[in-house]
Amino acid sequence: MHKITTKTTVETRERRLLDEVIGEGPGKVEPQGAFEVPTPKRILQIGFAVIYCLLAAGVVFGYAALKPILVREGVYRDQCTPEEEAEGVRVCYQQELRLNFMFTIAAVATNVCALLVGTILDQYGPRVAGVIGSVLFGLGCLGMGFSKSIHFIDPYPISYLLMAVGGPFIFIPSFHLANAFPRRSGLILSMLTGAFDSSSAVFLLYRMLYEKMGQITLEEWFLGYLIVPVFILVLQLFVMPNKSYKTASELVQQASVEYDIYEQESNPAMRDHHEGILTEIDSLLGGPEEDWMRKQGVERKRQTAGVWGVMHGKSVSSQLSSFWFWGIAGFTIIQMTRINYFVATIRPQYEFLLHSYSDSVRINTFFDIALPLGGLAAIPFIGIVLDSLSTLTVLTALVSIATAIGILGLIENSYLAAYINVLLFVAYRPFYYTVVSDYCAKVFGVETFGKVYGAVICFAGLFNFSQAALDTITYRLCGGDPRPANAVLLGAVVVVGVALVAFVRSRGREERREMLKKEARTAREGVPEDCLWPEGAGYGSV
Repeated sequence: MHKITTKTTVETRERRLLDEVIGEGPGKVEPQGAFEVPTPKRILQIGFAVIYCLLAAGVVFGYAALKPILVREGVYRDQCTPEEEAEGVRVCYQQELRLNFMFTIAAVATNVCALLVGTILDQYGPRVAGVIGSVLFGLGCLGMGFSKSIHFIDPYPISYLLMAVGGPFIFIPSFHLANAFPRRSGLILSMLTGAFDSSSAVFLLYRMLYEKMGQITLEEWFLGYLIVPVFILVLQLFVMPNKSYKTASELVQQASVEYDIYEQESNPAMRDHHEGILTEIDSLLGGPEEDWMRKQGVERKRQTAGVWGVMHGKSVSSQLSSFWFWGIAGFTIIQMTRINYFVATIRPQYEFLLHSYSDSVRINTFFDIALPLGGLAAIPFIGIVLDSLSTLTVLTALVSIATAIGILGLIENSYLAAYINVLLFVAYRPFYYTVVSDYCAKVFGVETFGKVYGAVICFAGLFNFSQAALDTITYRLCGGDPRPANAVLLGAVVVVGVALVAFVRSRGREERREMLKKEARTAREGVPEDCLWPEGAGYGSV
């Protein structure tokens, strides 16, 4: 009895020490160390996550490939006027607006719901979030499948919205799997991100089958595709982890606590137990040599960034009221609107610019293929660029490429300009998203990263509703000419982009000088400086 009581007391003390240092995880349950799960199962979890992210995470962004099928299936054709029917227009004005709105609301929801996904993930863990995602995605497939039988509401935007919201619930909870093998976290995140980018090819596959093997109806495709959310649901319930894996920083903290307990423990069996945990953690993280290399990498990132830490330690309200925030938020708002508008309207844009429907189809097909491939090809180079160049240089490149894309979108009767524009766009899209998250992590710090980055993406998503105004300018005021709308977006991105670069250039130097002075004072006082940049901070960090 005495031994049982003593053991219980020791375990309670150990648990209290771990909770004080590491904190509680999702659903007030401590996250689990990867060493607690067998290696083959962790590999299996990562493999399945890559597969289902490829099949579901970002499929709605393949809308450019789905839209021609919707047109041929007669979606919203009843909105055309008798005059438009008599003229034999391929896509009438109201039909174009409704089809574009269907994608717009999906794009908005995808970005805005990221905050909701994060909240549920923090409270209930990755399994609950994944189950919600599979259910939402499945409901979206059902709605699209039975769309022609639903008459009391417009099923298309609602169904596509459900699929769009399901994507982040499936994708974001998979980030923690990078901690399953901390020394390979970058590779795992790249695989997951690549799967997300490549998932836009799903509707390209549908369109190829639709054109080559006979007209596979929306009902046949989407009801058949229900196998994907069912597959994800089964995996979430029986294979994927219920708890998030601990980050490398949390494992280091746990190792410190375990070592203190090990030193104080007199029971040989308990000492062996804690020593075993320390060995497992050491194996996961690579030991002291790996830790030294990691710290050297952190220091290199600090020196390279140039603006690292300029808003660290400040309140969220101070951060959100600064131009450090509104500069990147304004640029992101404009660029996200441009990107999603181009995805939704690439075919009619080039039908006007090239004065040929068949040529616009070729450009659209090239874009559908290049979009997922470009994202995959750009991923390794993005990491090299962000680690090698200063934030100011990266932002300058970002604004310059955005300007070039805008100018190419104004050039008429040029196939070369059209293809260069598509190639730049598909490489720029993942680069832009990664730079925004990297900027937020470096400037504002990891403690407030979620709130700041979430606010940027949320504002940008809400502004996507302005695409309706761009459609009005293009089709109602300019007779289908996309150049005025593109010129407005180009002018806005140049003004905001140049202002952001100029601000970072001037204020970044001032803030950096102040930080160096502060570090010098800290060094003289002999106070050790904590590492404010844990490994993996940035795009997809967990």
